[in-house]
Amino acid sequence: MAVLTINELERYTENVLVFPAFHIEIARHEVVALYSSMNVRNTLLAMLTGKLPISSGEIKLNDLSFANNRKGFLSQIGLLLLEEGSYERLTVKENFSFFKQLYGSSLSVDEAVRIVNLDLKANKRLTKLSLSEKRRVQFARLLFQDPALYIFEEPDQNVDLETKLVFHKMVHTLGESGKAILVLTGNMETALSVTSRVYRLDEKGLKAFDVQDTEEEPKSVSPEDADKKEEPMPSHAESDEGLEDDEPIVQHVKFEKIPTRMNDKIILFNPPEIDYIESSEGQTNLYIKGEMYPTSFKINELEERLQTYGFFRCHRSYIVNLQKVREVITFTRNSYSLVLDDHLKTNVPLSKTKMAELKEMIGLK
Repeated sequence: MAVLTINELERYTENVLVFPAFHIEIARHEVVALYSSMNVRNTLLAMLTGKLPISSGEIKLNDLSFANNRKGFLSQIGLLLLEEGSYERLTVKENFSFFKQLYGSSLSVDEAVRIVNLDLKANKRLTKLSLSEKRRVQFARLLFQDPALYIFEEPDQNVDLETKLVFHKMVHTLGESGKAILVLTGNMETALSVTSRVYRLDEKGLKAFDVQDTEEEPKSVSPEDADKKEEPMPSHAESDEGLEDDEPIVQHVKFEKIPTRMNDKIILFNPPEIDYIESSEGQTNLYIKGEMYPTSFKINELEERLQTYGFFRCHRSYIVNLQKVREVITFTRNSYSLVLDDHLKTNVPLSKTKMAELKEMIGLK
C-alpha cells in the first residue's frame, strides 16, 4: 500500500492554472524527487499541510486525509522547509534532547550527533554554527520525529559538501528502513543525486523524466583473454554455411531520444521537450525550461538528428526548436534574435545568413 497518494489534485490561483489534475503514489522504501518552480512547490506544500483547501482531488497518507483526521494525518509527515527556524540559544545536544523529549523518540542524542557529523560541535550553541551545520541540526529533528513520510524542500541548497554527503547518506538509510521520501526542488542535480525517480510538475501536468543509472565500472579482462589473438572474421560464403533458415534477423531501431548526463545518471529527452541547443568551448548543452543539460553529441550531430523534428540551425553555435519561437527581433541590419515562448522570454541569436534561410522556410519575402 502507498504511504502517500495524491489523486487528481488540481490547483488554480486567481483563475490561473498552477498545475492540472495529476496522480502520484509513493510507497515504503521509495524516494521520489519532484522538480518544479517555487510557486508550484509552495502551493503543493500548503495543500499537503492543510494551509490551502483542496477543492479538487485528494491527498492521503496511509489512507488518512487531512479533512477526516487532521492530527493523524499531520503526525505522519516529517517536513523540512527551505526556511526553517531553530533554537539558536541552545547547544546542539540541548536541541537534540528537546527533540527527543518532544517526539518521544528512542534515538539517543549521541547517536543523532554522530549521524549528522556534529561530534565536534555538540556542545556549541547554534549561534556559533555555520549555515550548513544548522541544516544538519534540522536533519536530526526529522530523525527524532520518525514519520512515515519525509518531505524535504531544497535540502542541499547553499550547503557545504559535508552536509550534502550527510543528507545523501541519511536518505539512503531512511529508504532502506522503509520510509517514504519526497524531495521538492528546482535543481535537477539535487533531484538526480538522491533518486532515479524524478518528475516535473508544472502547468502542463506531471511528467516523469527518463532517467537511467550509468555503468561506471569497466569490464575486467583476464590475462588469458588478453593474450588471445583475434580470430579472423569468416568470409561471406563461410558465414552462410550451416545457418538455419529460421535464424532471426537483427533490425536496427532508430533511437529518437537525446541522452544527457548529470552526476552518475543519464536523462533521455524527447526532441520536442528541448527549447534550444548551445555549443560553447567544445561542449554542447541542451536547454529545457531554463535548465542546462550537457550532452556528448557535437552540435553538427544534433543538427542532423533533430532536423526532422522542426529544429533549425540559427547560428553556428545554436540550434533552436522552431515550435518554441514566439518572435523574431531585428536589432540592426545585421543583428537578429529569436525570442522563445517561455517564462524567461529567452533570446537566441540568429545570424544574417540564417535569417534569409528562415524567411525562405516560413514563406516570407
